[in-house]
Amino acid sequence: MNKNTLIAVLLSSLVIVVTMVVNVKFFGPKQNPNAQKVKETAPVTEEKEEAAENTLYVAEENSELQEERYTIETKKVIVEFTNKGGDIISYKLKEHLDKETQEGVEMVDNVTEKNRAFSMTLGNELNPVLSDYFNVKKIDDYTIGFYKSYEVDGNKVVIGKRYSFKEDDYLFKLDITLNSEEEGKNINLNGDSYSIRTSPQIGPHYNKKDRYDSRQVITYTGNKAARKPIATKIYKNSYEWAGVAGKYFTTLVKPVSPLTMEAYVNCSNEEINGYSNSQIFLTRKAEDSKNINDSYYVYIGPRSESELIKYNSQDKNSWNLSGLKFNNALQTSGLFSWIEIALKWSLEMIYKLLQKMNIANWGTAIIILTILLKLILFPVNQKFAMSSIKMQEIQPKVKELQDKYKNDQQKLSMEMNKLYKESGYSPLGGCLPMIFQFVILISLFNVFNNYFEFRGASFIKGWIEDLSVGDSVWSWKKQIPVISAFTGNNIRILPFLYTVFQIINGAITQHAAKENGQDNSGNPGMQASMKYMNYFLPLIFFFMFYNVPSGLLLYWSLSNFLQLGQQLLINHQTKKKRMELEANKVVVNKNVAKFKGGMKKTR
Repeated sequence: MNKNTLIAVLLSSLVIVVTMVVNVKFFGPKQNPNAQKVKETAPVTEEKEEAAENTLYVAEENSELQEERYTIETKKVIVEFTNKGGDIISYKLKEHLDKETQEGVEMVDNVTEKNRAFSMTLGNELNPVLSDYFNVKKIDDYTIGFYKSYEVDGNKVVIGKRYSFKEDDYLFKLDITLNSEEEGKNINLNGDSYSIRTSPQIGPHYNKKDRYDSRQVITYTGNKAARKPIATKIYKNSYEWAGVAGKYFTTLVKPVSPLTMEAYVNCSNEEINGYSNSQIFLTRKAEDSKNINDSYYVYIGPRSESELIKYNSQDKNSWNLSGLKFNNALQTSGLFSWIEIALKWSLEMIYKLLQKMNIANWGTAIIILTILLKLILFPVNQKFAMSSIKMQEIQPKVKELQDKYKNDQQKLSMEMNKLYKESGYSPLGGCLPMIFQFVILISLFNVFNNYFEFRGASFIKGWIEDLSVGDSVWSWKKQIPVISAFTGNNIRILPFLYTVFQIINGAITQHAAKENGQDNSGNPGMQASMKYMNYFLPLIFFFMFYNVPSGLLLYWSLSNFLQLGQQLLINHQTKKKRMELEANKVVVNKNVAKFKGGMKKTR
C-alpha cells in the first residue's frame, strides 16, 4: 500500500473512531459553551424552593378540601392527576411496555411533594410551586379542570388549569387562566406572570452509565432545533416549542403564543433520591391586562417520526394542527441527516414489502438493506482497488517527473495533473470511496441507535430479543467487578462475529497488498501501522461497541461477512489486471532488447 493511501486510511479511521466516541458518549451536539444566565439567581432546586418566602401571594382558605386523585384514560395513555396544584403525577403509555416494570412506560417519573409535572409557580420558576388544594371539575371523559383563588400582592386572582385529551392522540391541550377580580390591576410578579415545568424525569428509568442513552433539552425556532445535554443551567434562547427527550420518548411543549414566553429555558438535572432529574421550566411574561388566557399543546409519547410528523398536516392528527415540526425533535447527526432519512426510508420500504409477504421482521429488513448496500458500494470498493493498480502502473512516470522537476514545484504540480488526466487516474480515487463508506457507517450508527421501531423488535428468540439493545445468549444477575461493568452481565455473540470477520478481512487485504507489491516490507513503521489497522483496531472496536444495539451489530457483522466475498473477488480482479500489466511490460522490454542488439531495420 502506497504512503498516500495508508495516510488516508489512518486519517479516515481516526475520523470514524472520534465520531463514534462522540456520538456514543454525548449522543448529540456538544453542550453550548455560550449558554447564558438571564437572571442573577441560580437555576431552581427543591432546596431553594423550600427556602423561598411566599409573601407575594396567599391561597384562599377552604378547610373542606383534601387531596384527591383523578384519572383520564384514552386509547394511548392513562393519566393520573392530583388536586394539589392541579398537576399530573402519572402518565403511562399504554402501547409501549417498560421492560423493568412490565407496565406502560411511565413518562412522569421521580415526582415529589414539591415537584410534579406541569406544576405552576406565580412569578418566575424560582418561586415555590402551587401545592394548595384546587377545586376540580370533571368536564367529560377526556377533559378535567382545576381552579383556585389567590390573593396576589393585594389583588384577588382566580387561577385555572384545564387539560383536554383526544381519544387516539398522544398530544393534549393545557389551558391556563389567571383572572384578576380587581379592575385595572395586572398580574405581575417581578416582571413575570407564572412558570410551568415538565415532569422531573421521563421514562423508562434513565441509567447515566448507559453510554447509548441520554437526556436532552430541545428548543425549536426558525426551522431549526437545538439539542443540548440536560444540565442545571439556563439557556438564553427564544423558542416556538421546547422539551425534554430521551432515546425513545419525549415531552414537547408548544405555546400557542410563543412571543408571550420569556426567551430562555431553565434546565435542571438535580439529583433526587439518587436519581437525576431531566426537567425544564418555561416562564410566561407579565402582561398589562387583568386577565391572562394561555394555551399549550403538549406531546408526551414516542420519539418516533411516524408519530411526530403527524402534527405537520392537520388531516393527520385529531387536533387539526399543522406546521408544528415536532419531527425536528428526532436525534440526527446533523451533517449527514439527509443520508439517515434515505436509509430510514429504504428500511421502511423493505419492511412494508415483507409485510405484504407476511414475513415482516425488522431483523430481516436489516439483512436485506445490508445486502443492497454492499451491492451498491461494490463498485466503490472496486474503484478503490483499481485506483491502487493504476497508481502502480504510472509510478515510473511519476518518479521520472519528480526527479525532473524536483526544483520546480509549480511545474511538477502541472505535469503531475497532466499525467493523471491522460492516464485516467484520480489522486482522490483511493480516499473518497473509503470516506463515503465511513459516512454511511456513521449515518447507520445514528439510525440504528435511535430508530424507535427497533425498540422491543425481536429478530431471533433466545438470541436477539430486542434490536434496540445488545444481543444475549446467556446472562447473570450477580455483579462481577470490572466484568459486569463491561459486559452488562451478558454474553453476546454479535461483537465476536463482527471482530472475527473484520480481522479476516484485514488479513485478506494485507495478503492482496503483498501480491501487488504494496506490503511495505522494507518499512517497519508502515508494517506496524498496517498491523494496527488490521488487528488492533477491530479489537478496540470490540470493546467500544460490545453493548451497542444488536440491530447495528447485525448490520456490521453481516457487512463484514459479505465484504469477505467481495474482497476475494476484487483480489482476483486486481491480480488479473496486475498480470496483464506485467505481460505488457515484458513484451515492451523484449522489443527494446532486440533493437539494442542490432536488429536490421526493415523498409
